[in-house]
Amino acid sequence: MKIVIIGVGTIGRSILKSLSDKGHNITIIDEDKDKIERLIEKYDVQGVVGNGASLDIQKEAGMKNADLAIVMTHGDELNVFACMVAKKLGVKNTIARVRNPEYRRQIVTMREELGISMIVNPEKDTATEIYNRINLPAIAQVEHFAKGRVLLVEIDVEADCALVGETLISIGKKIKTKVLICAVQRGEDVIIPSGNFEIAEGDKIYFTSEAKDLRDFLLEINIVKSPLKNIMIVGGSKIAYYLADELSKKRHTVKLLESNKAVADELAEELPKVTVINGNGTQHDLLIEEGIEAMDAFVALTDIDEENMVVSMFANKMKVRKTITQIKSDELYGMLAELGIKNNVSPKDIVADRVISYIRALENSRGSNVLTLYRLVGGRVEALEFLAKRQEKFFDKPLRELKIKQNCLIGCIIRGTNVIIPDGNTCIQLGDNVIVVTTHKNFDDLNDVVE
Repeated sequence: MKIVIIGVGTIGRSILKSLSDKGHNITIIDEDKDKIERLIEKYDVQGVVGNGASLDIQKEAGMKNADLAIVMTHGDELNVFACMVAKKLGVKNTIARVRNPEYRRQIVTMREELGISMIVNPEKDTATEIYNRINLPAIAQVEHFAKGRVLLVEIDVEADCALVGETLISIGKKIKTKVLICAVQRGEDVIIPSGNFEIAEGDKIYFTSEAKDLRDFLLEINIVKSPLKNIMIVGGSKIAYYLADELSKKRHTVKLLESNKAVADELAEELPKVTVINGNGTQHDLLIEEGIEAMDAFVALTDIDEENMVVSMFANKMKVRKTITQIKSDELYGMLAELGIKNNVSPKDIVADRVISYIRALENSRGSNVLTLYRLVGGRVEALEFLAKRQEKFFDKPLRELKIKQNCLIGCIIRGTNVIIPDGNTCIQLGDNVIVVTTHKNFDDLNDVVE
């Protein structure tokens, strides 16, 4: 596909990185000449220096021949106008970053007139991700396939979990609820496990489950936990605002610490059901004074990754049941597990994943068989939902007879109204939706899975 990215700040660069090795023809536009030159040198892309909302600049970037415009500058108004210009030049699909809630509400009703196909709000999307993790306390992450009927779930294996010491084969014999463990992160290693793989305390495991069976499985393995009621948030960012607003509406007790008095006063006015404290939430004494030890969940949302890491480690030491940490830098990801930081979120990665999924859907309409894609373990694992839309020679044969590529696993099959957690006797049939978990990149078809 021919893709033009306008604005290559943190979000735009993350999207570019995700797309750069997938065979797309990409042109980037930004007013920062040095940034454009660095990215041209690093990635196989073309670049244009200038205002991305300018008709002449878009023409120079070849917008009239593009399949998709992705507009990620820091200005909502500029993003909307740039999409309108791109639409005028003939682009059918546009994605815009729009952060202002008032603009977002208007754009939803005016989407066709403005020429915007998809709206992303990194702060709102991140807040939603954090809210979902608080709402499901036993779960670190959950992704949805087949319109929500199938889940790909991440959990942390703690000492009292019934999976500790069990192999995948023994789990299948002891656990009544049908799930399939598709990937395991152990320290820095990522493993697509075989039947003899043994689960250990401290592992992060990813498994597929029919949505209606999830709670039964969590009960069986002894990790269902009581709801998280008392929440402390450090940092008064837009993410914090969206999150506190949503939590307070659902009757959680929320305490928000913000060091800037003007920001704290504004948040207190906008969030009447939230206790807003003007103070430095990274200070030990203030955290103790405001009752961190009585909290069920702690969310670190300052603008500085290192501060978020330190206060999260302190929250863990104080035995807070669930700690969620915003981390923006990719360079810090590798040390999080060693520091006991199990739940981290990255706004740029959340937006990049949404954009990649949208592009995959566009490609599907043009011949690709990928319906849905999620990236796990910092992008090192992909979970893809394929449509088996044309007959293949390996269909109707038991999986145990197929030569599946190494580091690749069939996680689930959806056949009509039936959800099938596969075993060696399961066959893929024409018309199935097939979920594949793999460390390989750029799979476009089920043929890529079988050698």
